[in-house]
Amino acid sequence: MCLFQYDDDPEPEERVPAGPLYVPVLPGRAEVVVRLFRTPLGARTAVGFTSAERLAATLGAGRPWIRLSESALRTIAGPVGASLLTVDPTLTAPAVTPTTPETAPATVPVTPPVPRDPDVTARTA
Repeated sequence: MCLFQYDDDPEPEERVPAGPLYVPVLPGRAEVVVRLFRTPLGARTAVGFTSAERLAATLGAGRPWIRLSESALRTIAGPVGASLLTVDPTLTAPAVTPTTPETAPATVPVTPPVPRDPDVTARTA
């Protein structure tokens, strides 16, 4: 047992209630649909942020969100296979940008390899 108490640094294995979370939702829907993500290893996870600023810093400004408690988010995400909950993730992939013919990178023609003459390699060896 630890003799010191650190209020701001809980152990990673301990499940500490996160409080009300800012949860990203899918835009443009009549109903609210919680957005699920994947961990780097491919497991499905629900994601919540402790502030709207952290959500905007990670996912970009203008993302729709709702406020949910940790237990409510776990209850919603559990039946669809997201048993993990990630709070305040910081590492995300950059947003995908569509390419148009004007912005597409120039293609470099690839020349096929020249077949070697087996007689030449046998004589030089």
